[in-house]
Amino acid sequence: MRITRPIITAAAVVALLTSGAAVASQLSGGEPTEAAESGYQQRDLRRDTDAIHALGVTGVQARVTTARGRHLVATSGVAKAGTDRPVPRTGYFRMASTGKAVVATVVLQLADEGRLSLDDTVHRWLPGLVDGNGNDGRRITVRHLLQHTSGIHDDDLPGYTTPEEYAERRYDAYTPEQIVALAMKHRPDFAPGAGWAYSNTGYVLLDLIIEKVTGRPWHQEVRDRVLRPLGMDHTYLPGRTPGLRRPHANAYQVFPSGDRVDVTKVVLPDPNSYVSTTADVNRFFQALLGGDLLSRGALAEMQRTVPVGDEMEVFWPGGRYGLGLVSRPLSCGGSYWSHEGGDAGFITLNGATADGSRAVTVSMSTALGDSLDNALRQEQAASELVDQALCDSPDS
Repeated sequence: MRITRPIITAAAVVALLTSGAAVASQLSGGEPTEAAESGYQQRDLRRDTDAIHALGVTGVQARVTTARGRHLVATSGVAKAGTDRPVPRTGYFRMASTGKAVVATVVLQLADEGRLSLDDTVHRWLPGLVDGNGNDGRRITVRHLLQHTSGIHDDDLPGYTTPEEYAERRYDAYTPEQIVALAMKHRPDFAPGAGWAYSNTGYVLLDLIIEKVTGRPWHQEVRDRVLRPLGMDHTYLPGRTPGLRRPHANAYQVFPSGDRVDVTKVVLPDPNSYVSTTADVNRFFQALLGGDLLSRGALAEMQRTVPVGDEMEVFWPGGRYGLGLVSRPLSCGGSYWSHEGGDAGFITLNGATADGSRAVTVSMSTALGDSLDNALRQEQAASELVDQALCDSPDS
């Protein structure tokens, strides 16, 4: 099990078991501007980032992008423990499983083009790869993989449950085929379509299917279909490079022992582990929900949801999972769309309104993995920021 699961679940947390603030509001061109007189303002964003920092999160950065192209940006805490260096407002962070929404978008584009069907089996594109111990790629569809309803057991990679284990295993690397082979050592969690359980291995298989369909590396398809068209110039795959581009906040894991360890330098086994910025993440969700990346029909397929499992329900009350996209209820009525992520000390929550007119991303540079209660408090505080920023909107 990794330092922090790409999406923190109750089971994962149990298994794993500074002060200062700065805020600015700017136009997309980078010049400061005044916040709107009504609705969610700079002082509100400062309040909410400070509340997250007060839980023991070393550094927080958050960005709200409005319908008029205005950016509200706030940071709280410090970039490195033991210093007074502020968190960079445009800092890089590991977006982790937020990248699943990007990969899912490429799969939906390919389906829209008639190059694959969501009802194609894994066996059709990857014959013999999902087999053994009751696993059968002839019964699992692309839709199952996208929706986490395949029943494939989550990856069985060496974990980082102690500081010593992190130091020993942090540079381990795995091929996609090795990750799938590890999962095949387990029986399925349930029959395809008969349940819901988060599976990183499912998205590794989707990467391989993209490559089989297109004849090109999956990340090149992501680059050419999503990142370049949207101008997401600050989103990249680090590969086997253990650090991040500058500027960035250092990342910390609080282990069950209570030790807080700098885990910034690590090679993540999940091939979807992109590094990004709050501006790029907001740009992606606004484009996706605004209809710039998918046809109306394909976006509707992406938004066909099922209930999440009981463990995830603890973290996402009322949450439902579509095809690489999560629906969560808003306190003001209706719902928003998102895909959070967490790994190697970074925890990221995000959300966008149904029409993509307003988006928010909050990146936290500490994973509070010492207890389930602390992990829940962190999730709830960040979720409240997203909810308030989307609900109390004067211009969207």
